Amino acid sequence: MNPNCARCGKIVYPTEKVNCLDKFWHKACFHCETCKMTLNMKNYKGYEKTPYCNAHYPKQSFTMVADTPENLRLKQQSELQSQVRYKEEFEKNKGKGFSVVADTPELQRIKKTQDQISNIKYHEEFEKSRMAPSGGEGIESERRDTQEQQQPPHHIPASAPVYQQPQQQPVAQSYGGYKEPAAPVSIPCRAPGGGGKRYRAVYDYSAADEDEVSFQDGDTIVNVQQIDDGWMYGTVERTGDTGMLPANYVEAI
Repeated sequence: MNPNCARCGKIVYPTEKVNCLDKFWHKACFHCETCKMTLNMKNYKGYEKTPYCNAHYPKQSFTMVADTPENLRLKQQSELQSQVRYKEEFEKNKGKGFSVVADTPELQRIKKTQDQISNIKYHEEFEKSRMAPSGGEGIESERRDTQEQQQPPHHIPASAPVYQQPQQQPVAQSYGGYKEPAAPVSIPCRAPGGGGKRYRAVYDYSAADEDEVSFQDGDTIVNVQQIDDGWMYGTVERTGDTGMLPANYVEAI
């Protein structure tokens, strides 16, 4: 007599029978209790005679600490020590101010830009004072210098690299504004793997069969194709291996 399935209660015939966890299951009914991913005898984990996948296997943790009088005393003592340390540090640093600034790459770039601007202005003033003659020629020179100062920043000579970056975008627009729609088309061409769907692994997975692939948390899977609700087919970008992988171990990018 054929037994009944532990999941759906229907009769299980020998061709589709899975005997596991002291129960009989249909192959399609033997799936994870949480995510419904279809499992097999190699990748399931049993908990209280119920199958789970590796990602949703129940993990018991014991992080709660009893609020005993001894723990309360230690907690109060720690708070007092932290307050004493804070007051000591405050008294030590009182009056010193906060003049220390982290020398980050952004601050270095700003400092370099300011130095270049100051050097340019210094040279302009120096040339103005050296070349300015008396009479009408001096007035004409002052008028020319005033016009140069009123020009936009991208007209500063090429010796100031800080203004070369803003200059690139207007030049590209003035010579070929019609080419701007083509820019987004070139972005997908840089994506490796032939331009399929891309997913990122959120768990480690070891292949259980020859047609599956192994990957690690953070790996990128490209050319992904959906097979069913529980499995996909794709290529691990890091290793180049191609095969089947569980759908609940990855997330779309």
